[in-house]
Amino acid sequence: MDVPARDSPSEEVSISSFRSEYPPVDTWKDEETGDEGTRAETFREDPAQPTDAAELSLELDATNCADNDDDLGEDGGRSGKKSYAETARMFKLRRNLDQLDCFHRQKEHNVLKAREELKVCRLHISELERQRARVEEEIEQQKEDDNSAAVFRLRAQHKRLCQELQQEEELESHVATTLREHELEMCQVEVEMGRFSLLRVEVQEDEQAYQALQAQRGEARLQKEYTSTQSLQLRTQCLKARQAATQKEEETDYQRTTELAQASRQKAALYLKETINRMHREEAEKEQQSRGLRQKRMQAVLSLKANIACTQESLRAQQTRARAQAWRQEEEERQLRESLQTQGINSTKYMYQQKKLQEFHQKKEEFQEKQKSKRVEIVSKLLLEEELLERRKRHHALLFPPTQRLERLAGQERSPEKLLQSLDPQPAKTKEEERKRDTVFSDSSSSSELSDQEESRDLEEEQGLTDSLAQPEFTGLWDQTRQVHQSTPNEDAKSLQSRAERRDMSLLPVGKPPVAGKRVIQGKEFKGSPFISKPEIILFKDFDVGQVYKKKVTLTNVSYTTNYCKLLGVTMDLMDFISISFEPPGPISAGMACDMQVIFQPMMNKDLKGEVQFVSAAGPFSVPIRCTIKKCDLSVDINLIVFGTHVVGQTISRAITLTNRGALGTCFTLVSSPWPSLAQSQLQAQAHGLSQASSASTELSQERSTSVAAASDSQESPASRDSGELKSERKSQEPLLVSDSKQSGAQTPAVSETLGGVEAASGRHSLASEQQEGGPALKASTEEPSDSSSDITIGEVREGEVGPFESVKLEIVFTPTVPGEAKLDFHIKFSDPTCEPISIGVRGTAVCVPVWVAQPSIVLKICMFDRLYQDSIVVQSRASTALRLTFKVCPELRNHMEILPKTGYIQARSSFNAKLKFLPRRSLFEDAKTFFDSETGVLEVPLTVQVADQVRPVPFTVHAVITSSDLCFDRTEVDFGHCSIYESVKTSVRLTNLTLLPQDFGFLSIPQFVQVQPNDGFGTLLPLETLEVDLIFSAKKAGEYSFQLNCKSGINRDFPLACRAVGVHPPLELSHSLVQFGATAVGDCSTAVLHVVNAHTSLNEFTHPVPRIGRDPVAPVGPRLFAFTPPENSEISLTPRTGKVLPGQRCLVQVTFRPRLCDQAIREEAVRLLCRSEELSLHELERVTKAEGNRKGGEQEGLCKREAPTAPQKGKKPPPARPQAKQTLKEKISKVSISPKTDSPFRAPNPADIQSGSEEYAVGRASLLHSFPEHYSRYVIPCFVSDGEPPQSDLQAQPSCSSLLNTLYLELHCPAVRPPLVVASSNGQTTINYHQVAVGQKVVKKLTIQNISQEALELRSSVLDLSGPFSLLNALRRLGPGATHTLLLAFTPAQGKRYRETVEIHSPNMTLEITLCGMGVDPLLTSSHQAGLMDFGYMLEKERASQVFKLQNTSSLSVRFSVLLHSLSLGCKALSGADSFPALLSPGPEEQTHSTVGTQNYSGRSVFNVTPIEGTIAPGKSQDITVTFLPDHESLHYSDILKVELMNKSTVCVMVLKGAARSHIMYLCGGDPLAVPTDAVHPLPASGDSEHTVDCEKPPLPVLLTLRGVYREGAMSPAVRELEVGCICSTQPMAKKNVEFSWEGLQAMQQRGFTVEPTRGTVDAGHRRTITVIWTPPCGLKPNEVVQVCAPLTLRGDETEVYSVTLLALASRASQDPSHTN
Repeated sequence: MDVPARDSPSEEVSISSFRSEYPPVDTWKDEETGDEGTRAETFREDPAQPTDAAELSLELDATNCADNDDDLGEDGGRSGKKSYAETARMFKLRRNLDQLDCFHRQKEHNVLKAREELKVCRLHISELERQRARVEEEIEQQKEDDNSAAVFRLRAQHKRLCQELQQEEELESHVATTLREHELEMCQVEVEMGRFSLLRVEVQEDEQAYQALQAQRGEARLQKEYTSTQSLQLRTQCLKARQAATQKEEETDYQRTTELAQASRQKAALYLKETINRMHREEAEKEQQSRGLRQKRMQAVLSLKANIACTQESLRAQQTRARAQAWRQEEEERQLRESLQTQGINSTKYMYQQKKLQEFHQKKEEFQEKQKSKRVEIVSKLLLEEELLERRKRHHALLFPPTQRLERLAGQERSPEKLLQSLDPQPAKTKEEERKRDTVFSDSSSSSELSDQEESRDLEEEQGLTDSLAQPEFTGLWDQTRQVHQSTPNEDAKSLQSRAERRDMSLLPVGKPPVAGKRVIQGKEFKGSPFISKPEIILFKDFDVGQVYKKKVTLTNVSYTTNYCKLLGVTMDLMDFISISFEPPGPISAGMACDMQVIFQPMMNKDLKGEVQFVSAAGPFSVPIRCTIKKCDLSVDINLIVFGTHVVGQTISRAITLTNRGALGTCFTLVSSPWPSLAQSQLQAQAHGLSQASSASTELSQERSTSVAAASDSQESPASRDSGELKSERKSQEPLLVSDSKQSGAQTPAVSETLGGVEAASGRHSLASEQQEGGPALKASTEEPSDSSSDITIGEVREGEVGPFESVKLEIVFTPTVPGEAKLDFHIKFSDPTCEPISIGVRGTAVCVPVWVAQPSIVLKICMFDRLYQDSIVVQSRASTALRLTFKVCPELRNHMEILPKTGYIQARSSFNAKLKFLPRRSLFEDAKTFFDSETGVLEVPLTVQVADQVRPVPFTVHAVITSSDLCFDRTEVDFGHCSIYESVKTSVRLTNLTLLPQDFGFLSIPQFVQVQPNDGFGTLLPLETLEVDLIFSAKKAGEYSFQLNCKSGINRDFPLACRAVGVHPPLELSHSLVQFGATAVGDCSTAVLHVVNAHTSLNEFTHPVPRIGRDPVAPVGPRLFAFTPPENSEISLTPRTGKVLPGQRCLVQVTFRPRLCDQAIREEAVRLLCRSEELSLHELERVTKAEGNRKGGEQEGLCKREAPTAPQKGKKPPPARPQAKQTLKEKISKVSISPKTDSPFRAPNPADIQSGSEEYAVGRASLLHSFPEHYSRYVIPCFVSDGEPPQSDLQAQPSCSSLLNTLYLELHCPAVRPPLVVASSNGQTTINYHQVAVGQKVVKKLTIQNISQEALELRSSVLDLSGPFSLLNALRRLGPGATHTLLLAFTPAQGKRYRETVEIHSPNMTLEITLCGMGVDPLLTSSHQAGLMDFGYMLEKERASQVFKLQNTSSLSVRFSVLLHSLSLGCKALSGADSFPALLSPGPEEQTHSTVGTQNYSGRSVFNVTPIEGTIAPGKSQDITVTFLPDHESLHYSDILKVELMNKSTVCVMVLKGAARSHIMYLCGGDPLAVPTDAVHPLPASGDSEHTVDCEKPPLPVLLTLRGVYREGAMSPAVRELEVGCICSTQPMAKKNVEFSWEGLQAMQQRGFTVEPTRGTVDAGHRRTITVIWTPPCGLKPNEVVQVCAPLTLRGDETEVYSVTLLALASRASQDPSHTN
């Protein structure tokens, strides 16, 4: 590209200045030379300075002294060092030239960038100038138009344009200056590049030569690889040939083996087939037995059902009888009580006394019965104990005859042969007891106990047969014809009979079977046993009492002809322990064999001997049997230990092995022998005849074990001793023996220490005498063995336990302290009295050396390569003269180890110190392969000290562990990726210490944007430890980062780690990227507020940082959408989750943390609690059932004991009825136990089946709340940022992110704790729903809260809306731990709408929110009586009349109403009764419009009665209201007001109640009201007013009737009024049932214009008749002139009443109020 002209001349600038100003960005490391380039290194190349080349050559020689590369030397033709220097120089030149090229490209980029900026700036300036000119023109134009407002606006715009233009011009000058500087720098770089053009050509030639050399190396390496490949192929072919031959041999062997296996399989198939057939038959038999057993069980169940039905029927009958008996008793008591009352006796007291007397007698009888039952129980127990003692005596007599026990006690010293001979003859008494025993066994069918014993014994034998290991896996392969005999309950008699026959055979004299004569076969006389057994002796070794042992014996016919054999039995001693399973085979040919199985079941711990007797055609023969108990067989591998000759001060140890070849363990103790002569004699005896001594000791141990067993058997009956008792006795005896041995051992060391002190003193005395006298004392000390016995000691194991077939190592230590011979004799004692002590002798000799090393083994511990380690070597001398010492180091280690001084003199009786220097190098493994192990790093170097005039050198050894000092990272480069400037990126690397020593490390020179944790990058690594180091990268600005972390070890070694990252500046930012909530209880919530800020308002990156990703273009300015995506179903909620932020604005976001319990966890906890409660109930049921069973069993046992006969006399045979009683008891108990078990039908429900509002769900939630553990949650919520505004079609769309790298992250720390306050009622629900409530109605609900914390809580509540419907009725109080408090919350809606409010219960650590919701509903109640008046008409006094109206509920909830009478209300109470005034006398017209309470009853009761007065009407239902009129005196002005109100005081309807009462059946109505009613002002009638005389005449009753005529258009319209005459229908008897009426004075009325129709008539009961009065004004009547006529009206009914009807008439104009026309 073209370069513009420069303004200033070029200047010569050295490349060093460029280096200082622009450091290099790349580093280069030469793998060949090991040199590393750094940024601080300057680029210098001056061929004329040989000093630099020399220094470079020396440096390369020092770093690569170990490498040996001949190719470089050959190629260069110079020395090795020079060729290395030139190669290094070539690589360094290439690196510096590449850096120079990079500088040139960078400067060229800067120049281009500055030119572009200058161009943009000039374009902007020209645009501003055009705008300014256009604004000036507009200003002139507006001035001409005289538009001052526009002029001011344009002037302000012109001013702003001028300022921008001035700024742009300044920016142009600045950019131009920058461009000139960049151009100058680029020219300088080009000049430098021209200076090094020749050097560049030289480097290229060197590189070509180096590449050619590398190609030659590659060819040579390929040739070597080809040669090695050829040799490898040859070896592979040879190996394949050998493998083929081997495979062929294996195939041949496999074929041969296959053929043999097929042949053997064919042979075994026959036997296997028979075995399978036999197994099928056995399975069929078992199936038949199980079928029979099921049939029996079914019959038992049916019988049980029948018994249950019978029992239920009997129970019902008993209950019926009991009820009848109780009824009779009650009847008797009643009769007795009546009889006592008639006699004048207190029946209650008498009955109470009789009842107490009956209870006393009943208790007395129960006490006597209990005494009798206890007496019977005691007698039965005594009888059982006597019977048990008799049985034990009989059994003991059968097992151990008295003669045998006496002979054993009297003749313990006899030989076993004599004892066997003495056991053969039996006295008469023993034979009689045997006969009795056989008789008892033969009568066992009548005794249930003996049958049970035999059954259990057969079962044990059968179990032993099945569990024996001697039985083969496939019995058919060995036993072809023998069938296994299985004892069944049906074969008990046969088994007992066979046992009886066997016992009868054993009673025969032993050793006297039938003897056959001499047999000569084919001219040869047969001698010896006709059958031989394999094994020859049946040996049961180391048996345990109570176990079953089996042996298989094969009998082979060795006679010369066909023979047979018959089993006679076993000897008397083995009869009770040995059973033979033998089936006579019949004739057996010579050489054939038959099998026999011997079963041994020991019942006593004693050695047994005997034989199995057989008889054959060739004569009798026997097979010996030996049964031995567990014994101890102890021995040592050596009895005499000779240490030999050793130097004083050394320590030598030898071990002897104590072996127990027996099956019985014992405790041992090592004790020094106080009789050295005895020990020496034993050692000599062992040296002369070890075999004789061992045999003698074996016989002695056997005799002692026999005597001990006999003594133990004589002390306790064998029938009552079992294996557990013998073991317990043995264990009880062992601690005594061990304690004795410990005491003896404790005494022995004390004696040995005392002797040791004397010996030490004598040794020091002998040493001093040797030094002074020259040696006679040494001879004296060697002659006395006890003087040096303290040099020989026993190791740590002095006592212990040796188990069966185990061995124990015993250590003997020889530490000579003085020269001479040392001796020690000790013996090993055992806790087993049958084991003889074992004597051990120890011998050793000590000599002295004049010079020795104080520390013969120098341990340098762990050493690192190339580190110097030193130690001191101390040489001691006991010689009396000075000696010359020479330290010798093996030639292999002379480059690594050195001793200074190498030669020295040690003075008499003094010490000499030498310095050991050890510097391990990397070549240690090659130099000292024999002493150094490269895998473990262990170095063991033998060194010697040569002493003058001494042939034997003094050796010592140097030990060390060599390790490296390397630290290793798990990766060589760390890529942090893209990181926002508001976030930090953490990555972990693993730093491993490869050494065996701890190493300190630290990361130094860390950039500011990187953190290293833990401990800020410093720490200590243990040997071979791997530490995970966290690298935290926090970008400060957008850009690309490439840096290196340097880890330095404690020995100043550097380990670099390369890192790179990209910084991202998002267009949005969060005001807080980390929110830490406080500890929030479950059910509470915590809230935090943050802002999403859009601060990107300008693209000018020079004034402020702009959003971008790395070095990408700047993000455009505009609105941004954001969207938070919290985890689903989490405890976090954000409001709002999405939004739009304009440039320069911010959006508030609220974050809420509301911890809650997992729904699945609550359901699982509910299932667990259900299972637990069911399990507890089952346990309780089992316990109750078991207690009931025990109680019934005790009752059955007591019943059996009461039914048992009297006990027989001692010594007599019990009666035969006793087994029957036991059998009956067993049957009863079995019947009781047959009751079916209650299988619980409970099955654990599925957690998904638990409903969220159920009680189980609430219990599970409460359990989790009470045991809620504190936990800490951390959430990282991403906030995605979009590029711009969403499309107008979908404004709610999620923001589409151009790059996920702009995503923001919000970190939340949320600790959740157990709530101190929970809701204990309403299944734990915190929402109270009042549902629908009528307006004005008050509903109160209770809510119980509980304190489940360990501290008392001070509670307070939030303030509810004072004008709202909800209210808290009671106050809060202080809650102690575990206490509860009930809140009373009321809901009183005022309007018909939905209400919702939250009340907060505050505690110090939690706020419990309770949501109150409800709906107010307006009650809709309608009345069927729509009119406002309810008139009851006329009726007779003291009679009643009723009317009914209906209230209908049309609302959706129940409505409560109340009916009020105005006469009964408090406001009108004073106006009721006779003192009330009618409307006519009221003071004003306002009161006349409202009806008041009229006349009331004289009795005080209400005239009108309403039922019901209150109630509740369900939705859609109705209620009838009955109003009753009940007057008690005559009056025409009865009235009242009835009002129906709801609970909210709203009025449904208001009715006026009216009625009139007459004392007679006739009445007249329809006239105008007169002044004051007479009944309203008359006082209450006196008692004498009711007595009227017939002659007294009543005055006429006045009636006023007003008529008004109207002039209309010159004519007069007539006026019409009506009167009604009625007759009351009454239920009372009346003389006359109808009413007659008649008018008088009709002529006077007609003269005045009045006409009456009808003038007379009759009215029936219950009817009314209307009388019409018409006034026609006569001619000549003046307007407003009043016409008055008075006419009497007579009513005749039960009485006659006369009414004086006054008729008033007047005429008026039509303009007057038309209301007065009538």
